[in-house]
Amino acid sequence: MSEQSSPRGVTRVAAWSLAHRRLVVLAWIVLALLGGLAAARSGSRLTFTFDLPGQAAYETNTAVVKAFGTGGDNPPLVVVVRLPASVGVDSPGVKEQLDGVFSRAERALPGARAASWPSTGSRDFVSADGRTAFELLYPVPRFGSSDPYAQALPAVTGALAGARVDGAPVHVTGATILASGGSSGSSSVLLETLFAGVAALVVLAVVFGSLVAFLPLLIAGVAIPTAFVFIYALTYVTTMSTLVQNIVALVGLGVAIDYALLIVTRWREERAGGLDNRDAVLKASSTAGKSVLFSGLTVTVSLAALALTSVPFLRSIGLAGLLIPLISIAVSATLLPVVLDAVGPRMEWPRRKPAGTVSALWTRIARVVVAHRVWATLGSLAVLALLITPVFSLNLGEPQATATAATAPAEARAGLADLTGAGIGPGVLRPTEVLAPVGPQALDAGPGITSVAPQAWTRGGLRVIDAWSGADPSSAAGKAALDRIRTAAARLPGAGVGGAPAQDADFIDALYGPDLWLIIGAIVLVTFVLLARALRSVWLPVKALLLNAMSLAAAFGVLTFVWQEGHGTEALFSNPATGAVTLWVPLAVFALLFGLSMDYEVFILTRINEEYEQGHDTDQAVIRGIGHTGRLVTSGALILFLAFVALGGVPQTDVKILSTGLAAGIILDATVIRGVLAPALVALLGRINWWLPTPVARLLRIEPLTQPPAGPDPDRTAPGSDC
Repeated sequence: MSEQSSPRGVTRVAAWSLAHRRLVVLAWIVLALLGGLAAARSGSRLTFTFDLPGQAAYETNTAVVKAFGTGGDNPPLVVVVRLPASVGVDSPGVKEQLDGVFSRAERALPGARAASWPSTGSRDFVSADGRTAFELLYPVPRFGSSDPYAQALPAVTGALAGARVDGAPVHVTGATILASGGSSGSSSVLLETLFAGVAALVVLAVVFGSLVAFLPLLIAGVAIPTAFVFIYALTYVTTMSTLVQNIVALVGLGVAIDYALLIVTRWREERAGGLDNRDAVLKASSTAGKSVLFSGLTVTVSLAALALTSVPFLRSIGLAGLLIPLISIAVSATLLPVVLDAVGPRMEWPRRKPAGTVSALWTRIARVVVAHRVWATLGSLAVLALLITPVFSLNLGEPQATATAATAPAEARAGLADLTGAGIGPGVLRPTEVLAPVGPQALDAGPGITSVAPQAWTRGGLRVIDAWSGADPSSAAGKAALDRIRTAAARLPGAGVGGAPAQDADFIDALYGPDLWLIIGAIVLVTFVLLARALRSVWLPVKALLLNAMSLAAAFGVLTFVWQEGHGTEALFSNPATGAVTLWVPLAVFALLFGLSMDYEVFILTRINEEYEQGHDTDQAVIRGIGHTGRLVTSGALILFLAFVALGGVPQTDVKILSTGLAAGIILDATVIRGVLAPALVALLGRINWWLPTPVARLLRIEPLTQPPAGPDPDRTAPGSDC
């Protein structure tokens, strides 16, 4: 885009920064140092709660915890004994041994709520064949912790170490143990970031071939800790999830590098075109800086989808996440011009010849796409349709126990195997808890559903009834069982339905109800306005939004195919199929990918616009635009991909699912969508791309893009090496 049409504000910020370079450098150094201190201190102020204020199951769970101090949405630990084939619970001495083992477990956890066959006399705690007995054990949890039973589990396993019943071992399992992946704490954000940073440096070294590769990392190294200054402040205002550390560090690394890549690449191009260093810095700020501004705003707007939800932990991710693009814009617009002006040329060592900024490989790809635009469009759409198809069977819920057990401790796996082998099933690991006034009525949800109401589970005129089926609560059968339990509970006066399965169902309703579509509609509208102003077109923003929708649907399809259906999870993650996609992951993937992928669309289309405005026809504008931006987009996408791969290294299954969706989505978007389909559609539409009705132009206060007569077409830069 011509310098005349660029917003002067971006250039003025760069010029002001150059005139006040010491102040700019000092300010960012101070913020980065404060950010390091804030990051170290914020860990203790971050929580891992999944509160749902106002939702029925959450309010019931809160009441359960208030009355009993345990349970609610915190599933029980389950102590399991599978007796030898020749022994049953009615064999001589077995009941006394079971009572001793279960009592030992209870004594290890003061304040715990427990129930078993010896303590209640109910055969609901014994398998149909009489060989397996279990105890439900609700310890007092560590509220707000990512592992609520981090202290309880070692206590009970220590108390039961070496315990046996008629020669059979005693195992301790539970949904929280299985889901933890064997980790009692959060993943190492530092290790993830270091891995992603080293990978990014390798990619940047290949792209730049000089010390300039360190500049994008410098920008990320300032932007990420600065974000923690504001995150730490937010912990005093609202609940902030521990996941913000991972999201901010890794997404921040990718976004900040993307923005610096664009500006540094344009600075190189302008220097190669004959401008002196200061003019090249200002020109890069006025052209690439505009793309960075609009890209950052679209990322910010998309993360508002999370910031505007009623779910506190997702809202905290949205609030923290939208800080990163805003801070990255600020660092790229102020500090980066100062560094380029001061030492940029000296950082071209050891390169001896001017750097090429046009990718010969992507230029050839663009020529093929433009020459075969119809087939390129149809082929890309066919690939996307294939990837999108699985999404129609998407099942939202917690990963099923058989999947999370794959990375769980051997003790917990053995306990689950005993339960499933005895026909009890995984449903008992996450019972539905019904809170009701004390009374004679029993909860009768029909055949296939077990309900227990131990006498000891009464307090202050209230009682807790636990109900479960043999099916995993995230399966179709488990969800049907929850519906039956809710129907039965409705017949008990004053009863409320809680427990983890009920709260999960309310979570889905809260996240994916009508309010979400209003939020998404607002985001789409604001994004359209931003893109229309940036691209001076109606059709280009519409096309960009449609392609984003396809990209997201394909990412959700990959999640369903890989994790829910289990294609490749054994080979890639040593996990079986989860049977469900973690209920909050699709919204998080939407919020993160919508903005990040729009980054690439803005980078590509603003350059195509610039080439078109300089007099090139649509085909040449597409070829030249892709030639200038293709290497940048693929490099940025590769860096983000590696960052998300690092995120997938944590043991928790739900975080692995999130990282898979983000990694697959970003690579798919940068190749099939932006590398083939987007340029093919621009070539197909021709001049229609830049249609801008006069009323719309007036409303947005922009001038339609005009094209001067085509003149000589000298390349200002020599093609660079293939990438």
